[in-house]
Formats: sequence, structure tokens, C-alpha cells
Amino acid sequence: MLRRIVTAIGLICLSGLLLASIGLVIAYLVVSSSLPKVDTLADYRPPVITRILADDGSVLAELFKERRVVVPVERMPENLINAFVAAEDAKFFQHRGIDLASILRAAIKNIQAGGIVQGGSTITQQVAKSLLLTPEKKFSRKFKEAILAWRMEQKLSKKEILSIYLNQIYLGHGAHGVQAAAENYFDKNVEDLTLAECALLAGLPQAPSRYSPYRHFDRARDRQRYVLRRMVENGFITEEEAEKARAEELVILARSRQTLPEAAYFTEQVRRDLIATYGKDVVYTQGLTVETSLNLRMQHAAHLAVQKNLRDYDKRHGYRGPRRILTEADQQEFLAGQTESLREHPPKPGDILPAVLTGWNDQAWVVAIGDRRGLIARKDAAWAEPCRLMTREAYLKTPEEAWGETTPVPVGSVLEVMVGKVRPDGSFELRLEQTPEVQGALVAIDPQSGRIRAMVGGYDFGQSQFNRTIQSRRLPGSAMKPLIYAAALDRGYTPATMILDTPIIYQETRDDGRQSEWKPRNYGKKFYGPTSLRTGLAKSRNIITIKILEDIGVNYAANYARRLGIESPIERDLTLALGSTAVTPLELAKVYCVFANGGIKVSPTYINRILDRDGNIIASSDPADFPNGPGEGQRLLQQKRERVISPETAYLVTNLMESVVQHGTGWRARALGRPVAGKTGTTNDLKDAWFVGFTPDLVAVTWTGFDQEKTLGKNETGSRAAAPAWVSFMYQALRGTPVKSFQVPDTIQFRPIDPRTGLLVPEDTPGAVIEAFAPGTAPTRYAMDESRPRARDFFRLDLEGN
Repeated sequence: MLRRIVTAIGLICLSGLLLASIGLVIAYLVVSSSLPKVDTLADYRPPVITRILADDGSVLAELFKERRVVVPVERMPENLINAFVAAEDAKFFQHRGIDLASILRAAIKNIQAGGIVQGGSTITQQVAKSLLLTPEKKFSRKFKEAILAWRMEQKLSKKEILSIYLNQIYLGHGAHGVQAAAENYFDKNVEDLTLAECALLAGLPQAPSRYSPYRHFDRARDRQRYVLRRMVENGFITEEEAEKARAEELVILARSRQTLPEAAYFTEQVRRDLIATYGKDVVYTQGLTVETSLNLRMQHAAHLAVQKNLRDYDKRHGYRGPRRILTEADQQEFLAGQTESLREHPPKPGDILPAVLTGWNDQAWVVAIGDRRGLIARKDAAWAEPCRLMTREAYLKTPEEAWGETTPVPVGSVLEVMVGKVRPDGSFELRLEQTPEVQGALVAIDPQSGRIRAMVGGYDFGQSQFNRTIQSRRLPGSAMKPLIYAAALDRGYTPATMILDTPIIYQETRDDGRQSEWKPRNYGKKFYGPTSLRTGLAKSRNIITIKILEDIGVNYAANYARRLGIESPIERDLTLALGSTAVTPLELAKVYCVFANGGIKVSPTYINRILDRDGNIIASSDPADFPNGPGEGQRLLQQKRERVISPETAYLVTNLMESVVQHGTGWRARALGRPVAGKTGTTNDLKDAWFVGFTPDLVAVTWTGFDQEKTLGKNETGSRAAAPAWVSFMYQALRGTPVKSFQVPDTIQFRPIDPRTGLLVPEDTPGAVIEAFAPGTAPTRYAMDESRPRARDFFRLDLEGN
């Protein structure tokens, strides 16, 4: 009887085992046929970072869907590999993709819990799940995972599997793979990690958010200790090594920013260009290396110059008051939140941040920044006068109409301040600031190569992504005059040509048939009589330029401007002389490059070379990169170079603009202490202020104005509202570079002339000036032979013999 029972049980078990085996075989056949191929993993090419680089190789920006930097396993420290193996799959080097003991242990816990709470997956299974399967938690997926893991072990070596795993795994805060994580948490390369740092990273895969070193450092350390213990248990390290790693002080350093904020306008333009050429998917997943022309030192100088200039302008036009006024309860909450933020990002000199007014004394305003104290010296807040400091109670009791011209600043006011100094006790010396409402732009170009060296498209990219250097067309005002003067030089004018600066009236017929008058005038509302071409440009005389334009012809001048590089629609009337054609700063910079480059026009460029993820050059501005011509998938970034005016005309215009700096409206540029040519630009209604200037090696344009095109205010000309940014930028950009003079063509002739008549005089004549002339254009008559200049027409004097 007992034997029959045992036999029956044995048969049942055998049948069950047979049925289970048949079921497994059937399941394997059914499932395996639908599984993805593992062969593709041999050529593991995950999404990687596209990097935009400055001209020195520094990273300006990173573009990615997943922040991953693939590194070969040979670069990874042995401790890093062993730490992950100990924490995630201690038998990795022994099993063939599946660890049955771990699976059984996990299965028992899952049955006890009534659901899946523990995986038991090997590293190979984790790779299969990550790259070949969906992340759903089902038993069917685990079965698929096991099959794929076994297949992977047949196709790939342990080293290859580890390489995929350690480059693929997510380790928190956007870091995919160990290299990205090393940069994220320690700001170093993977090969430089210590044992303690390796163990901390190896503890993250189980729950990257829960064990975040940024947010939960104590939890991360506990997990690190667990990893070190597992490494000892598995013989990867000794207890002494583990103890030393446990005692090591871990310094969590935030990774350097993905995008350099001060270059954001430039990198955004590069990003748009790349997407237009290669498509968004390639740009964000295929790891391009984009070498650009941006110079970091110049860009930093440009960013600071534009911001300071706009802040200075804003302060000249008064204080708009606190950002907001907090109640006592709101103040406590605000400062508590700020305290937490400042622990992660301690303020440093030059930073701008909010502060709360808590009191004042005879010497300073007293403020709080988080849990720290700060002082704003009254002299550093003098620009905000008239303002009145007061208690909350006094502010609430005072009716609004009682303030008049005074700005109330009660306790609890949220102020914008700049850190001047951090004292040893942690308190701050501060300056009162306010975010400008006005905008500005700056672009700098190497005139010989056309390479953009710096670009600032606005006050703050975070506030406005509109790139005013490229996207904003504004009236250039007098900055357009050098183009008219260049056209005149090619029509027989010389720097010594005399023009009558006298009132003129133009009759106009409107569309409705009514007559109207246009009476142009100079900025100073005066007329100066006989004026040389040189003085007309140096002093930016409107009447002189209008008369020249009328003489040479509007269509001729418009076509000439088009040839120089103006691409925007051109106003074909006499207002062209006053800058009525709206242009972008980059457009104007391109034109001035013609003058600086001896008459040769080059198209601006900002991408030097593009490499694919394997380091192959796929685009370059250097023909030497493609000695046999571009191959399939390669592009030569051709740059058009075209002579559009003669070297003599280019030099004469440059020389005239040197007078603008030495004797005219561009006087601020003299601060550079080197040869500079430039021109201010101001529109009649003071809505736009410009300064365009150059040395032999660098052209820069600055613009200041409101996006809504309202007036900048009284006396806010190009010289005052734009030139300071240009001077500040050029001073830093050219620091340490040799002083160069503008190259003079061999054919240029220099003659002594009488500045009152534009005629020749002996060299030793008192008051004589040396003037430059193109070949064959110098005057032949002497001033002493003429009793007085004879007007040839109503504006142009004594051209005979010129």
C-alpha cells in the first residue's frame, strides 16, 4: 500500500516535472521567437552628448536626450568595476547570464509579498532589460530577460557586457553611465575616482533618487558602506582598504554647467544651425563635436560689458522701487528658503541675488540674505535717491499720494543686490542694483576670417531668448554714414572736399496730394558753413551727408550699400543718409569688416569644424581637412571672399573714422590708447544708440535700445548709451595684444592742405594738416592762389582740379 502511494506520488511528481519541462520548452519556443536579436549589442552605440566647443576646446554647451559619455572599460578603475559587481551581481564572473540562487531567493520574497518586490537580476539581465525589453514588472518579462541574458553570454564577453552596463546604467540627476556620474557628483573623470567614490556610485543603481548624494547624503553614505562591505566579503578589497575608504571625506561637487550662461545666445544660434542641417535626432543623440570660433575671454568681456552698460543706463533713469514688500511671516519663509538654496550655491563676488531690508543706520542699509547679514553702503545706493527708508507700520499708514517723487523702501522690501565682498564672518558688502528694462547687443568679428569671436544677444538669455545681434533689425542712425561716404569717395569726393553745411528744405507730395516740407537738421540744431568731408563725418553732420547723398544719387548709394553687405530692405530716398534702413548688428558688423579688411567682404561664420562620434570630420571650414575634396557625408563650409571696394577706398574710410575717434563723436574709444576707427549711431528720436568700431584685427558693434522702440531719453546718444560697452569690451579683448596701425596702401598720397578750403599749402604753413588721397585725386591748386572758395553749386565747393 505504502509502495503504491510512493509510486503514485513519484509518478505525479515525474509527470508534473515532465509537464513543467514541456511547458518551459513550449514557452521558450513561443517567447524566444519574438525576442529581439542580441547581435546588435556587439556594436553598442547608445545616445551620447553633442558638445559645442569654444576656440580653445572648452565646453560651451551640451545637447542630449540622455547625458552619457561613453568610455571604454579600460579607462574604468578596477575598484569601480568590482564595486558594481559586488553590489549588483557578486557571481557575475562565474555565471552564464542567470543566477538561479538569486532568482529563487527573489521568487520566495515576491511570493511572500504577493507581488514583485525584488528582482534578483544579474548584470547581464539588467543589460537585456535596459536595451532590449520594456521596464514592466511581470513574470513574463523576467522569463524573457533570462533567455536574452543567456544568449548575450554566448555572443559577448564579460568585458563587453560590463562596458555596456557601466555606460548604460542610470545613476541619478540626468547621469547615464559612470563617466557622466563621475562628472555629476565629483567633477572628475572616471579614471580619477577613489575607492570611496567608486563605492558611492555603485550604491546608486538600486534607487538613484533615494540615495542621491545631493539630497540624501547620509543615505548615500550608508549605501556606500554596504557596497564596501560586499567588496570585502567577495574578496575584492581588504578590510583595511574598506576602513580607509569609509574614513575618506567625500566632497560632492556639482558638475560644471551644461551651458555657459554668458555664451547662451551664441550656442543657441549654433544649435539652431545644427538642427537645420542634421535634424534634431542626430544633434541630440549622435554625439557631434562642434568646434566654434567663439573666444571665451572675449565672450566673458562682452557679457560683462553689455550688462554693466545696461545697468549704468538704467541707474541714470531712476529707481523703480523694491521687487515686492513682504510681511513679517512671508519674510521668515522667504529667508528660510533662501538659506537652503545658498548652502548648495554659496554667493561669490559679482553675483546678483535678492536681499530683504531689515533696517538701516547712518552709513548703510541693513539687509538679510538667507541666514546672513549684508550692508549696502549709502554711497552705493545714492543713485536710487530720492527714496525713503521706513518701518512696515509707517509704510502701511502713509497714503500713496503722499510719496510724490520719493520712492518708499520699507522694512521687508525685496531688493536686488550685487555681492561686492564676502567678509570672513560670512556677511556681505553689497551694492544696490535693479534689472534693466532696456536691452543691448554686442557682436565681435575677426575681419580677415569673418569668424565671430563674441556674441551677446541681450541682457539675460534666461529672461529673453530673442537674439538681437541676428534677429532684431533696428535703425542704425549715423552708423550708416560711412557707407555713404565710401560711395562718395568712389564718385570723386576726397576727405578734403568742402561741402556747405546750410539749411535745406525739401518739398514732398503726400499720397493724398497735399504738400509737406522736410527740414533736416544737425543734432546740435546748428549749421556750420563750409565743412570738409572729414569733419562732416567726424562731427556726424546730417546736412553734409544728405547733400552728398543727393549728389551721388540715392540708387547708386543704395546699390553700393548692398554690395558692401546690407541685406535688409533699403529705403531708397534721402533719409538713407540718416540711417532709415533697419539692419541687424551682425549685418552692420559685416559691412565694417569690409573697411577693416582692405575692401574684401567675408561672410561671418561661427562653426570651424564638426566631428562625428567616432572623431571623423564631417564638416570643416578648412579645405586642408579634405585634401581630396569632401567625401560622402562631408561638407566644406565654404566662406565667400569678394573684393567689393578698392584698398584705397577702404583705407580712406577707415582713416576718416579714425578722425571720428580722435576729434569727433567717437572720443570715448581713445581710451584704448591704440589706433581705432569707429562711428557712433543715434536715431533722431533717440530710440537706438550704436557704436561700431574696429582695430586692424577686430570689429565690434554695440547697440542699446528698448524692444518696444521707445526713446532712450535726453542725451542718450550712441556716444553715451552704446560706446561705453564697446570700450569696455575692446579694452579687455585686446589686452596683451600688440598695438597695430592700419595698413596704408602704397598708392595712397599724403598732401598738406588748408583745412578751411581743402586746397594745397606749403608744408610749413601754420595750421596746415596732412590729408590722405587716393591716386590722382589730390587737389592741384594752392589756397594762396584763391581769394575765396567758389561754390560750384549749393553744397559742393571747389572740386576743380581734385
